[in-house]
Amino acid sequence: MFITFEGIEGSGKTTHVDLLSDYLEKQGHRVVRTREPGGTPVGEALRSVLLKKDLRVLPLTELLVFLASRAQHVEEVIRPALEEGNIVLCDRFVDASYAYQGYGRGIDLGIIETLNRLVTKGVRPNLTILLDCTVEVGLGRKSADGHLDRFEKEELSFHQKIRSAYLELAEDDPKRFVVLNAKKDVAKTQEVIREKVERLLKSHGV
Repeated sequence: MFITFEGIEGSGKTTHVDLLSDYLEKQGHRVVRTREPGGTPVGEALRSVLLKKDLRVLPLTELLVFLASRAQHVEEVIRPALEEGNIVLCDRFVDASYAYQGYGRGIDLGIIETLNRLVTKGVRPNLTILLDCTVEVGLGRKSADGHLDRFEKEELSFHQKIRSAYLELAEDDPKRFVVLNAKKDVAKTQEVIREKVERLLKSHGV
């Protein structure tokens, strides 16, 4: 079972991945928790470059580096974990490329789709949880941390594009996406996530 979490910066993805992972493990499930960019030694090395706040990266370069990381991720972590019957929880996956490099950077969505098909080799999420909040709320949370990366330092208009993109992606694929209000209490949001996931697992006999 492959479950991905998406959302703008500061939407709470990592928090909910961790909470759901702990919950599922206590229920006796085998869980692999991972993230993009990253998830492998190669991916984490590329992540450290991509997020450097003072680095100038061209949009196409950015896309190709993300996809290189994803290719390694799918082959080394995601596909093997799924084949072994694990539940894989991933903080960002293919939808992030459409949102950030497509809608945000202006790269043709057809190009992104073709390249994503190449690197994922048919691996597709069973469920994508989109944690939605306003840009002001999300960036406010990140600013409180005091360490903004290259994406978090982008202009407000860029983040507005990302949020709109995610909502459009969710509207276009309602069977896969679940959109949740990330401004609500963490415990209440996590409760809804667990209900959705338990329903999904039951429907697949897991």
